[in-house]
Amino acid sequence: MSARTYQVRTYGCQMNVHDSERLSGLLEDAGYVAVPEGATADVVVFNTCAVRENADNKLYGNLGHLAPVKAEHPGMQIAVGGCLAQKDRGEITRRAPWVDVVFGTHNIGSLPVLLERARVAEEAQVEILESLETFPSTLPTRRESVYAAWVSVSVGCNNTCTFCIVPSLRGQERDRRPGEILAEIEALVAEGVSEVTLLGQNVNTYGVEFGDRLAFGKLLRACGEIEGLERVRFTSPHPSSFTDDVIAAMAETPNVMPQLHMPLQSGSDAVLRAMRRSYRQERFLGIIDRVRAAMPDAAITTDIIVGFPGETEVDFEQTLHVVEQARFSGAFTFQYSKRPGTPAADLPDQVPTEVVRDRYERLVERVNAIAWAENRRLVGRTLELMVAEGEGRKDQATHRLTGRARDNRLVHFTPPGPLEEAPRPGDVVEVEITHAAPHHLVADGPVRSVRRTRSGDAWEARSAVSDNRVGLGMPTVGAPA
Repeated sequence: MSARTYQVRTYGCQMNVHDSERLSGLLEDAGYVAVPEGATADVVVFNTCAVRENADNKLYGNLGHLAPVKAEHPGMQIAVGGCLAQKDRGEITRRAPWVDVVFGTHNIGSLPVLLERARVAEEAQVEILESLETFPSTLPTRRESVYAAWVSVSVGCNNTCTFCIVPSLRGQERDRRPGEILAEIEALVAEGVSEVTLLGQNVNTYGVEFGDRLAFGKLLRACGEIEGLERVRFTSPHPSSFTDDVIAAMAETPNVMPQLHMPLQSGSDAVLRAMRRSYRQERFLGIIDRVRAAMPDAAITTDIIVGFPGETEVDFEQTLHVVEQARFSGAFTFQYSKRPGTPAADLPDQVPTEVVRDRYERLVERVNAIAWAENRRLVGRTLELMVAEGEGRKDQATHRLTGRARDNRLVHFTPPGPLEEAPRPGDVVEVEITHAAPHHLVADGPVRSVRRTRSGDAWEARSAVSDNRVGLGMPTVGAPA
């Protein structure tokens, strides 16, 4: 009897991406195998988001499309997890009774057992825990990337932003001990990983639970002592708790990248107050100034919400002012929409949709113009890239590959020689930037240097195994990840 196949569909933030790697690892540990491309999986898992606009409509639409597929495939199972499952609970099986399993953010480790229980009992299993049982990073994992990995430093959030439902779905912040985090990173590096992203809803408050308010800066410096770890990133910090010791740790630790994602949300002090964001414009811009003083080439990105209840044109102009001052290299911009269960949903003075849309378009235009200008400053510069897998490896016309600069900018580059001789994902190249666009850079000149890495070796070994090429002498370099 062949192994049952699975597919995990992920929506939402980096935390969900990280959780999906754990879900895949759990399923493979239980004997499932990833479904071949184009085939119908025996188990489809939706890892949902409750923050993004129309998240529930998207879920139920996708579940509706799967209903006839399931009817044609006896034994097929559908599971729904993540933040929307934590919020909606029994509502999911009421609206989509063909769903077999519903599980929450606190018990992703239960998925294989719940699937088996649903199969034997022939009825839906709904298990939503109110608090975390097992820290996600202690569960098995199947990472899509060979060279890059997420590492959770904390889960949950202690903030009470009025637009956000995450604290009620992910719970209060819980921190891992530094030794556990560093041990996981060392194990990942031994497997060939050369880049890690430290992950938390608010990484700046890491350590408060065990009484060390300087723990995150210390953790960054400790990452600098791990041999073979080339790049360290983190997301997301919160301006209210971002401290100068973290800036110093970033600037003084060579493998911590000159990149910062600092959510602004609004440039208006009045709107920030209504959002319960415990910082103001002056503090935010002060952080940006200190980061740039310590790391002049740092790329800073942000999140911005337009049209929050009560936002006036004057408030919006303050957001544009901060965008001009901060010179973000990119921004994730959102039109405010009501999220059931959040305090902001019941606030007066909801901004008309057409006003929100107009402000959003003006903001995007300004953000893109600044990002493009910042990128043009890099034309003629030589940048070090870590070759990416997946991103941009499909451009058959130009045969360009894609890499990430140290500041996380996306760069498309022309590889040296035929595509079969191209650098592998995880390898490091140096290129000269020849062209700039708002969201990426291009390097069409000759590659200055190529450094083959252990990560590239690991990628090549995995590709050889997956393509059944071991021992056949067939080329694997340049093959799709």
